[in-house]
Amino acid sequence: MDHALALLAGLFIAVAIYLLLSRSLIRMLLGLVLLGNGINLMILAGGRLSRIVPPIVLGDAVAPAADAANPLPQALILTAIVIGFAMFSFLLVLSWRAYHRLDADNTDHMRVAEPPGRPDPPMSY
Repeated sequence: MDHALALLAGLFIAVAIYLLLSRSLIRMLLGLVLLGNGINLMILAGGRLSRIVPPIVLGDAVAPAADAANPLPQALILTAIVIGFAMFSFLLVLSWRAYHRLDADNTDHMRVAEPPGRPDPPMSY
């Protein structure tokens, strides 16, 4: 199970990097979401994903059982999901406004911040 989860996280991150290197704003936003999900899966896989024993201390025990799931990665992932959704919502509205204001989705066509009269920056490398 851990190998499949690690492979899925690696696939998410690889696709996210490919989408982030695109020039389209929508692809960049989707790449950002996939990157966040891939990192969350990596944290989950590193936190001993198991169904054996819940992370609850029962009775007079001082600590949970040795093979219990670690609750810290789960709490971190829950926080990261909320923050990632808020960031995605903000960037989606920002890109929507930029699209309507500049009438372009391609970042190469959004060069209105470049000073006039100067040489154009390279369009490709």
